Amino acid sequence: MGMNMQKMMRQMQKMQADLARVQEELVDMTVEGTSGGGVITVVVNGHQDIQQVKIEPDAVDPEDVEMLEDLIMAAVNDGLRKSRELSASEIEKVTGKMNLQGLPPGLF
Repeated sequence: MGMNMQKMMRQMQKMQADLARVQEELVDMTVEGTSGGGVITVVVNGHQDIQQVKIEPDAVDPEDVEMLEDLIMAAVNDGLRKSRELSASEIEKVTGKMNLQGLPPGLF
């Protein structure tokens, strides 16, 4: 039984190292969120940090600032959703479909 426990601990340590590597790599991975048919584009990294906002000039109407605000908010939310999906997908590559609920806090 001791050998199985040692093997399991080595596997857990490897998984922790792999997860740390993925977390570092997510900083450089990006996704784009868009709205208004692409007139607003937001680039977000795998840590949910907004890296860039692009606004097509024809999206800017001084008479309708509220529409521009709504488009920006929609693009940001789209980018953040895609970033969370990217992060979950990359982490799942390491953990598989393993359920990490119920493990001691701080283990992962």
